[in-house]
Amino acid sequence: MSRRRSDFAVGRAGSRCWVLLFGIVTATVAVTALTLAEPVAIACPSMLGHGIDTDRDFCDVLTGRDPAGGVVVTIPRHEGEATLAFDLSNRHTYSEGQVRAGRAFARYTATVGIFTLDGTLLALAAVQSEFRDADDLVDRVDGGAGPGGVKAVAPVGLERVLVTIPAEVTEVSILGQLLEVIRIDGRDTFRSPGRPIAIVSNVELDYRPR
Repeated sequence: MSRRRSDFAVGRAGSRCWVLLFGIVTATVAVTALTLAEPVAIACPSMLGHGIDTDRDFCDVLTGRDPAGGVVVTIPRHEGEATLAFDLSNRHTYSEGQVRAGRAFARYTATVGIFTLDGTLLALAAVQSEFRDADDLVDRVDGGAGPGGVKAVAPVGLERVLVTIPAEVTEVSILGQLLEVIRIDGRDTFRSPGRPIAIVSNVELDYRPR
């Protein structure tokens, strides 16, 4: 008789363990469901075009001092901090003639700032990449007069950028700061307003909706 009570006690204890485990799993799923990671729309002041192979939209990042003139990302109302993610590339003007002549080398370093629209700097990001031949291009962009209808300008290099967005911020701007270029025949630096110095693509947002 005592043995049966012991068996029953073990069975009840086992049941309690299963109930507890189920409760933990349920709570974990509920918390995870509150966080969204999704592509986000942007206001692009200078759209470069659509990628032939990657199926991405590529947006030029312009230099400037007014965040409203940058690539503006609207952040949905969110609880706590959000994370903005995007791919940053350099811009290369492709020339088949330069490649054949062995004079196509270029090393780019582009720096951009991520600002609130009132001008507060949240982060700086940079991408450095080199071009030697067509294999160094991330993609070709449609809408041009070149062979196959592609543009001469194309993205080179791909740097994933992650930026923490404070809870109270609902809009940020990706704004060009500086471009340094090293070529076979010299070095150039560009910072004057209105110049495209980098390319943004694959913009995503990870946040908890309010």
